[in-house]
Amino acid sequence: MSLAFTLDPAVTPALRNGLLTLWTDVSNAGGSVGFVPPVEAGDVRPALVRHFVAMSEGHTRLLVGRYEVDGADGADDADGADGADKEGEVVAAAFLAANTHPLMRHWAWLHTVMVHPRRQGGGHGRALLAAAERAARAMPGIEAIRLTCRGGTGLERFYEACGYKEVGRVPGAIRVGPGDDRDDVTMLLALV
Repeated sequence: MSLAFTLDPAVTPALRNGLLTLWTDVSNAGGSVGFVPPVEAGDVRPALVRHFVAMSEGHTRLLVGRYEVDGADGADDADGADGADKEGEVVAAAFLAANTHPLMRHWAWLHTVMVHPRRQGGGHGRALLAAAERAARAMPGIEAIRLTCRGGTGLERFYEACGYKEVGRVPGAIRVGPGDDRDDVTMLLALV
């Protein structure tokens, strides 16, 4: 099995359910993708629908990483039992959004960057960011990618290792719980 990325895939029920499962699992593993655990699919669904609306309006693009079979005979296809990979399983995703502000259309936002917790640490995050960079470079007039992340999670180091630079920080802007405020960190990847 290998991880293959698709930009702007058709939104089928299987993809929708895969994204919902991914986002819920990432959130429940402590991922900083807009929620604090515990969450259920019903908690995440409205946020996913908002992304789908932005996609339908042409402002946002979806990048999905799924497993595909290596080789024509299917011998490498796992059945998904006991956490094994399944062909077509959504294991990584991110949303790339054009900036609609007239003075800032030269850069794009990268939102909701997710790799399934079972697959973190194996290079899938770097592969996802590289695929997002390729997608942004293909967008006319885009000179940079901007994202935000929750401080105190180590994400700044990960994004820096992928070429992003910290360009801003708002101390204590994210409240994940009583007495647990985190910095909102802005990262930028220059494409020119």
